Amino acid sequence: MLISLLQMQPVSGDVAANLAAIAKAAEAAAVMGAELLVTPELSTTGYALGSRFSELAEPRDGAIVTALAEISKECKLAIAAGFPERDGEVVYNSAVVVQPERPAEFYRKCHLFGDMEKQAFLPSARQPHVFDLGLFKAGMVICYDVEFPEMVRMLALAGADLVIVPTALVACVGNRRVSETLLPARAMENQVFIAYADLCGREGDLVYEGHSVIAAPDGDYLARAGSGETLLFARLVPGDYSGLKAELPYLAERRPELYADVARKN
Repeated sequence: MLISLLQMQPVSGDVAANLAAIAKAAEAAAVMGAELLVTPELSTTGYALGSRFSELAEPRDGAIVTALAEISKECKLAIAAGFPERDGEVVYNSAVVVQPERPAEFYRKCHLFGDMEKQAFLPSARQPHVFDLGLFKAGMVICYDVEFPEMVRMLALAGADLVIVPTALVACVGNRRVSETLLPARAMENQVFIAYADLCGREGDLVYEGHSVIAAPDGDYLARAGSGETLLFARLVPGDYSGLKAELPYLAERRPELYADVARKN
């Protein structure tokens, strides 16, 4: 499966402009034959919005998800995108995967990063789940979630071979190590593909890291962005890494009874 990944600079608070950018990328990806376009965390609204998220948040059947579904059908490819999700009086930092022939899949961020997110959103208490995406079993986490190893391991144990990670990573020395070091390690230790799509440029006082990456189950980069806007492509073939699990049987040789004992003692 050929996948594409959009590293984009958001237009803060302008849903129409951000959806237009996603549609343009989807059209380009479709021309290249891609079956999936992954876009960043809160790519439909921008990230540095604080209290404005309450105004822009929409339910799952709202205009944002409806527009993404229409783009997906027109371009004949799946699209992953972040949006602020309203559920009654509560707002979540959410992501959706829309597909032309299947129901939408949703995920709400579990690990909120920093005061801005914690003031704007409620953290989810629901585990990520696995769903069908072309020939793949896929799952989603959002940005800071992937920095907790249990999240990706949970998806790998549930059968995922592709993990989609919409991201809004702020630029600093420590955060550069997330895409350079942590993401390839997370892919290798769980033997999954990871598509990590970051924002870029500046939004208000925030400067984003960029450096989005598509990582292979052996930890290699299949594609990697610089600091500016770009559209990455990589071809994922599940069977290409079938021998890796025999060489490095991390999942098969886990001893969870040991880890559970450590957790209880601490």
